[in-house]
Amino acid sequence: MSSTSIRFLYVTTKDIEQARSIAKTLIEERLAACANILPRMESIYRWEGTIQEEVECVLILKTEAAKVADATKKIEELHSYQVPCVLSLTVESGASKYLDWLTTEVRTKSP
Repeated sequence: MSSTSIRFLYVTTKDIEQARSIAKTLIEERLAACANILPRMESIYRWEGTIQEEVECVLILKTEAAKVADATKKIEELHSYQVPCVLSLTVESGASKYLDWLTTEVRTKSP
């Protein structure tokens, strides 16, 4: 199994509108090639000493390792949370045609 430079950015958002907005901006700026939005999930976490329960969305962005820092910075700028969840996950392998497409999308300059 060969490794790739592809990364998934796992992001949680307050709602589907925020997920769409962040996704469109990152794709327009070629910081990501593709986004998947999972519209409803429940999160339970501790925040400032209190257990919180919230309904959120999951946004999965597909990009290259070289774009992770800039993509993360842009997400933090656009996000409404004080401390947004942004995690970079390594993709070990995948369909070569898809990986080629993804790489081309984030490397091509916008018109």
